Amino acid sequence: MLRFKILASVVPLLAAAVFARGEIGSVSHPCIALGESSVELTSLFWTAGVHVAFTDDPAQATVRVQVTDNADAADFAVVDDGLGSESESCQGNPSTRLVSIAAQPVDGGQVIYLSTEGPADYRIYVRSKTFSQREAAALIVGARGGHGHLQAASL
Repeated sequence: MLRFKILASVVPLLAAAVFARGEIGSVSHPCIALGESSVELTSLFWTAGVHVAFTDDPAQATVRVQVTDNADAADFAVVDDGLGSESESCQGNPSTRLVSIAAQPVDGGQVIYLSTEGPADYRIYVRSKTFSQREAAALIVGARGGHGHLQAASL
């Protein structure tokens, strides 16, 4: 009977931990390091300080992101399939900016139009097994809130 009581008290704690953390174990989310801080995608909507959404209508967009096939023409390039990937460069810290991708636009959040044609506020080049084009666009827009261009970022 004592074992059942212990089990009954542990199950709610585990459920609370899963709810608060979002998952059990370490799950890697796309992230970029910006100097001393970092920007990371999160699936936990309520923990994100920045919310972005995507649209297929360029008239509804607040930010336009162009996907380019030329890394030299890009403002932001993600190439992480090589041996030199910097997986520990994006350790979570208090200055990490969390970005979530919302299904619908959030008040004050950026709405991204992702296309292969210009004009564009940002141009991205993505060749990655871990980052999608949408995730890279969300990170670049989340890093600056849709204003200005990034000086330097790393994976």
